[in-house]
Amino acid sequence: MSESDRRNGGNEGRIGRIAGHVRGVLEELGLDLSDPNLAETDRRVAKMYLEMFHGLEEGAEPAITTFPNEERYSAMVMEKRIPFYSMCAHHLVPFYGHAHLAYVPNDTILGLSKFARILEFYAKRPQLQERLTEQVANYLETRLRPQGVMVVVEARHLCVEMRGVKKPGAVTVTSAIRGIFHQKPVREEFLDLLRGGDE
Repeated sequence: MSESDRRNGGNEGRIGRIAGHVRGVLEELGLDLSDPNLAETDRRVAKMYLEMFHGLEEGAEPAITTFPNEERYSAMVMEKRIPFYSMCAHHLVPFYGHAHLAYVPNDTILGLSKFARILEFYAKRPQLQERLTEQVANYLETRLRPQGVMVVVEARHLCVEMRGVKKPGAVTVTSAIRGIFHQKPVREEFLDLLRGGDE
């Protein structure tokens, strides 16, 4: 049984209520709900929303593992091209891309797999890319108390590509900078590492 199925098993009441609202939208659109392709759409959408928005249910912040910086490592730690999917808070359509996270430690270092866990937690909710970028940076700054943090998020927004201006392929880039990354040489090191391996 998948993690999604386990979660949904405890959410049958919520699935039913959400599905009822989705069904109402489908009916208002004049869709034929006797069509076999639409027969379970309301429940599928309800389950999808619970999965896509599970960041709202996991508490105030994700559980992460940190370690004492016994080696006194004082250079940059970066995890780049971490993929994510989120949902635009304005239109409830997806935006997706990659995040690049870096920090320069003081007394605490982060388990490398936790970069993705932090990003996932804040992405799995109705979201704005600007807010997502700031939330990840704030979390790293608060939990690690590092010398500095830098977060860059690159994403494609289906609300830009499918509707409105309809500009397929447009990429939105946001950044958040804390501490030592305000210094130009440190910021340039981040950008050099970000470009490394992509040329």
